[in-house]
Amino acid sequence: MPKKPSDILFQLILSLEKAEKRHFKLYITRSSGNEDLKIIKLFDVLDKMDAYDEKVLIKKMKGVTKPQLSNLKSHLYKELLASLRLLKSNDSLDLQLNELFDSAHILYKKGLFFQSLRAIDKAKEVAQVNQKFFFLPLLLSLEKRIEALNVTDTFKTRIDELSEEANEANRKLDMITRLSNLSLQMYGFFIANGHARNEDEEEKVKKFFRQSLPSGSGQQEGFYERLYYYQCYTWYAFIRQDFLMYYRYAQKWVDLFKEMPNMMRVETGHLVKGYHSLLNAHFDLRNYAELRAVLKEFEEFSQTKRVQDNENFTVQSFVYIAGAKINFYNITGLCDEGLKAIPQIEEKMAEYDLFLDKHRVMVITYKIALLYYLSGDYSTCIDYLQKIINDSSELRTDLQCYARLMHLLAHYELGNLELMDSLTRSVFRYMSRMKNLTIIEQEMFRFLRNSFKFTSRQLKPEFEHFLDKVQHLEGNRFETRSLAYLDIISWLESKVAGRPMQEIVYNKYLKSKRRVKEDHPDL
Repeated sequence: MPKKPSDILFQLILSLEKAEKRHFKLYITRSSGNEDLKIIKLFDVLDKMDAYDEKVLIKKMKGVTKPQLSNLKSHLYKELLASLRLLKSNDSLDLQLNELFDSAHILYKKGLFFQSLRAIDKAKEVAQVNQKFFFLPLLLSLEKRIEALNVTDTFKTRIDELSEEANEANRKLDMITRLSNLSLQMYGFFIANGHARNEDEEEKVKKFFRQSLPSGSGQQEGFYERLYYYQCYTWYAFIRQDFLMYYRYAQKWVDLFKEMPNMMRVETGHLVKGYHSLLNAHFDLRNYAELRAVLKEFEEFSQTKRVQDNENFTVQSFVYIAGAKINFYNITGLCDEGLKAIPQIEEKMAEYDLFLDKHRVMVITYKIALLYYLSGDYSTCIDYLQKIINDSSELRTDLQCYARLMHLLAHYELGNLELMDSLTRSVFRYMSRMKNLTIIEQEMFRFLRNSFKFTSRQLKPEFEHFLDKVQHLEGNRFETRSLAYLDIISWLESKVAGRPMQEIVYNKYLKSKRRVKEDHPDL
C-alpha cells in the first residue's frame, strides 16, 4: 500500500482544488500588495512537484537558506488555512459559530458590551436551532463575564437565567459526551479486534457496554443524544454479530436524519456513515433487494451539492458505495459485472489516495480479492491478498487472518501442492496466535492437511463429509465470520456439486429473488 507524503504543507497543497488555489493567490496578493512574495513562489514550486523533495525545493528557492525555508513553509501553511477559512466559512456551521464568538469577544475587549451580547445571542440561537450545544458553555462563559462588568436593572433575573442555561447546557453536554465516548470506544474495539470471537469475548463486551451506557440515555429527545445512542447500539450489535439488532439500529440512525432533515447539512458525515452501516447490515443479512434499494438511495444522496462540494464527504461516500457494490457482486455471484467495475474503483482510489486511511484501503482490497476468488481468477486474487498480508499495521487482525486463509485456498485451487504443507502450518499458527480460529476454520485446516493423501476421485466424499460437519453451524453467531468473510459453505457445495463457486452463489441469489416474488407478488 503506497505511503502518503509526510510533509504536511505538501499534503495540504496536494489536497487543494483549482478554485481553492485561485482563491489563495487572490487572498495573499490582496492582503500583501506584492505579487512577488516568497511564499507565493514557494507555493508555486510545491504545487508543481510530483513528490516532496527538500533538496530540489532549496535549489529552486534561490537565496533561501534551510532555516528560512522552514519559516517560509510555516508561514505559507498558516496563510493557506486562513484563505480556506474565508472560502469555506459559508459552508461550515462550526466556522460561522466560531466567527460569531470571535466577534463577540473582540467587542467585549473593546468595552462594547451591548454589541457583544447581541453577537452572543445570535450565536446562541444558531447553536440551539442546530443543536450545537458544545458551543454554548463558551458563549455563556463570555456572557457571564459581561454581566459581571455591566450591572443593569435586570441583573438579578438575568444571572438566574444564565445559571439555569449553563446547568441545562452542561446536563446535555454530559449525556452527549458520555454517549459519544462510548460510541467511539465500541468502534475502536471493532477496528482493533473485529467481531467477538467467542462467548468470553462477547461477555466482556456486554459487561463493558452495560457499565458504560449512561442511565436514562434511551429516553433522550435531542438529536445528538439519539444519534450517539443509536451508534452505540449499532457497534455493540455488530461486534456481537447480532445482525438483526445491527440492522434495526442502523436503520434508526438513518431515519433520525429523515425525521430531522435540517441535520443532514449539519452532520453530513454521520449520515454518510449511517448509510454505510445500513448497507453492511443488509449485506450481513443477505437482504439482496433492500441492499440494492439503500445503495440507490445513498448514491442519489452522494450526488447532492452538499456532498459534492466537500472532499471529505465525497471520498467517504465513494469508499462506502464502492464497498457496498463489491459486496453485492460477491453475495450474488455477479462476478462479470463486478470485475468490470474494479478498474474505475481503483482509478478513484488512486485519485483519493491522500485522503484514504489504511483501514479503508485494506477493506476494499480484501473485497476485490474475494471477487476475483469467486470468479475463479486465483492468481489475481493472490496479488491483492499479498497487499494485505505484507502490511505491517495491527489494524483488523480478523481481516489479516481471513486474507491468509483465502490466500491458502487460492493456492489450493491452483494446485500448488508443493506450497500447501508449509503454507497450511503457517496460516494455522498465525490464526491460532490471533485467537481467530472458529470450528469451521479448525475443520478446514484438518481437511486440508488430510486432503493430500486422497486422489481426486476420493476427495468428493471427503468434501461431502466436511460439508455435513459444518453446514449446521450456519446459524451459530460465532461461526458466521467464516461465512461473511469467505463463504466456506458455498465453496464446499461447489466442490460436492462439481460446479464453480460463482454458480452456486448466483443460484442462491436467484432462489432468494423467487422467494421474494412469491411472498410479495405485487413487487
